[in-house]
Amino acid sequence: MKSNWLLPENLSDILPAEARRIEELRRDLLDLYRTYGFELVAPPMVEYLDSLMLADDEALRLRTCKLVDQLSGLTMGVRADITVQVSRIDAHLLNRPGVTRLCYCGPVVHARPAGLLSDRELLQIGAEIFGHAGIQADIETIRLALESVRRAGVVQPRLDLNHPGVGRALVEADPALAEVGNTVFDLLSVKDVPGLEDLCRQSGARADTLTALRALTSLYGDLSVVDRARARLPALPTVQAALDALKALCEALPDAPVAIDLADMGGSYGYHSGVVFSIYAEGWHDALVRGGRYDGIGRKFGRARPATGFSLDLRKLSAGLPEARPARAIRAPWSDDPALVRAVRDLRKQGHIVIQVLPGEPQRPDEFQVDRELVSTAEGWALQPMNA
Repeated sequence: MKSNWLLPENLSDILPAEARRIEELRRDLLDLYRTYGFELVAPPMVEYLDSLMLADDEALRLRTCKLVDQLSGLTMGVRADITVQVSRIDAHLLNRPGVTRLCYCGPVVHARPAGLLSDRELLQIGAEIFGHAGIQADIETIRLALESVRRAGVVQPRLDLNHPGVGRALVEADPALAEVGNTVFDLLSVKDVPGLEDLCRQSGARADTLTALRALTSLYGDLSVVDRARARLPALPTVQAALDALKALCEALPDAPVAIDLADMGGSYGYHSGVVFSIYAEGWHDALVRGGRYDGIGRKFGRARPATGFSLDLRKLSAGLPEARPARAIRAPWSDDPALVRAVRDLRKQGHIVIQVLPGEPQRPDEFQVDRELVSTAEGWALQPMNA
């Protein structure tokens, strides 16, 4: 018999100290994004399924939980990613000329976990820039993403870059791979060379295409990867333009340890239109932040616009940080004494945590370090160290 307190697999409760830290991270990062000029939006948790989907993103479709709207009878989805919703807001509701900077934070639910150690409920926070096709928007986005994890206390974050335009150019140059682009990207992302060889053989791809795809799986490292790629890959204009963009980004981010991985495609074939990036750090088994350029994502909402952005899971970020410390607090007795009521109110206005102990309440506030107390003296209520 199933216990009524058990949660489904890959779902978990967040207990007080951890929940407090996650909330503090949320506030701190949203305040940070505001200093960059980003405006906060809050799309709904549930929408009609078609509004949440991208036509060529099968992975997103599989991650999305479905349900039937009891009012309309139409299929709705519980969002698995907020990015598409934010692009809808930019394209359809705001419909502004020029550049729009939007940020967001909210829960998302996955029908199945993304990996063995992944949760199915995430608290996704992110920032998006719409309306600017230049590399300057990519630079600002990456700088903000790095500042986000540093602000949270992540030590020595590492930035991985790629431009899927390199792999896409190779696929598009060989008609035999026209229908299997997504599969090629999936195999490249895990550097599955035997899988690439089997796929190219079954599809009838040219030998030079397979040679170039094999080369992508070994083209990773520092900025020298760009020159190695120019020497080993076909001199296609789109390949050269993508490599130029990667070089320019690396040169614009001198303070960040940067690695280039030309096989890390960052998502489905055709989704990203420019540079993609991930941020890693010691203590987390997977990328902390993922982002990149996805021009045209608003096309399905009637307005294709240049767009670039990033997102991260605050629950995952918090889980890898050192254990949350208890917050300092003040203990006060329960009393209707007007002087005590005023003293407690004044301390709380100053930002102090004041716990008034209820009659018979056991003194076990695990989230707090109670190190001071309000005591009655001849001069009135006074704040004193505990056990003084």
